[in-house]
Amino acid sequence: MLWFLSIAAKHGYCVDTYVDNADGIMDKDALGRTAITQVTLRPKVAFAGSRMPPASEIDAMHHSAHTQCFIANSVKTEILCRPDHAGDGSLGTTAHRLAI
Repeated sequence: MLWFLSIAAKHGYCVDTYVDNADGIMDKDALGRTAITQVTLRPKVAFAGSRMPPASEIDAMHHSAHTQCFIANSVKTEILCRPDHAGDGSLGTTAHRLAI
């Protein structure tokens, strides 16, 4: 989230709210041990002000934030980022996958 806020600010956008309804899947890993094997992030961002980014730029900012996130870069779990552009729970068309 903090990376996204920083990137949005650098692009001149004002983030009003940022909510992420993440979930995870617990399963067996490659060694047969119980682990969180996948995390899906569902960030929903509302912007304030007169300048609003198009969905393609929001996706690009999420992707950039995801690749710079030290937590995402530190865990072994597959992490998906599926932004909620409409604010109604429907998922964006792009899922950013970070292969760890």
